Amino acid sequence: MAQLFDAKATAAYLFDCHVNRTSYEAMQGEIAPQTIDQAYQTQDELAKLLVKTEGPIAGFKIATTTRVMQTLLGIDHPCGGLIFAERIFQSPARLQTARYVNLGIECEVAVRLARDLSAAEAPFTAASVAPAVAAVMPAFELIEDRKADYKDPAQTNALSLIAENGWNAGVVLGAPFHLGHGRSLIGIDGVLKKNGAVIHTGKTEDPFEALAWVATSAVERGYTLRAGSVVITGSVIPTLVSVQPGDHLEFDVAGIGGTSLTAV
Repeated sequence: MAQLFDAKATAAYLFDCHVNRTSYEAMQGEIAPQTIDQAYQTQDELAKLLVKTEGPIAGFKIATTTRVMQTLLGIDHPCGGLIFAERIFQSPARLQTARYVNLGIECEVAVRLARDLSAAEAPFTAASVAPAVAAVMPAFELIEDRKADYKDPAQTNALSLIAENGWNAGVVLGAPFHLGHGRSLIGIDGVLKKNGAVIHTGKTEDPFEALAWVATSAVERGYTLRAGSVVITGSVIPTLVSVQPGDHLEFDVAGIGGTSLTAV
């Protein structure tokens, strides 16, 4: 008889990988989640371990919002993850790359909630979540992929990504910008500079639509998005950028502001 999947055991394995800073290897056999539900169960169990060192859950993330990334991971929908309080940094941030196996960044728009978003209000829409947003902020999502090989389908699969909390290692938030009533966040220009030179540009899609998806997914899993929570809403620039010691990165969103980090 096949052994039942043990999400706690898989979470403990992933936690040890991060503590010991081991390079990524695809999970195989009984330890590997086989369904989306098992992957999220593992993420939830991993969160119980991470809160002991990384602080309480203070936000949520959405991943794989683009068709390119979904195709790469073999899914047709976004994925969700958790952000921990001790992993929220304010711009300008100074990060020690030695803390990570392989640090990368994605450029996002974050929102901070003015009030709770509870299960009683779900499912959410862009229109229903917009009034709950206190402020928006340019943000770097910190990505710890532990040197995963993106060209290997065995390593880049959605179940592993979900189980390992979307590879989220935190966020670097710019100053809050308070939106006027009814202001759209769609189609705003974003510019990424590395060591003073522009390396990528992009445009926002719909951060409120992403927030609605995150909020609906979170409450379905038993979470409540509390007032003050931070939600990152997907990459404005659909590129993961590697970060090395000495790098200085700046991400600006037109009319909103910027965020920056220096790696040492």
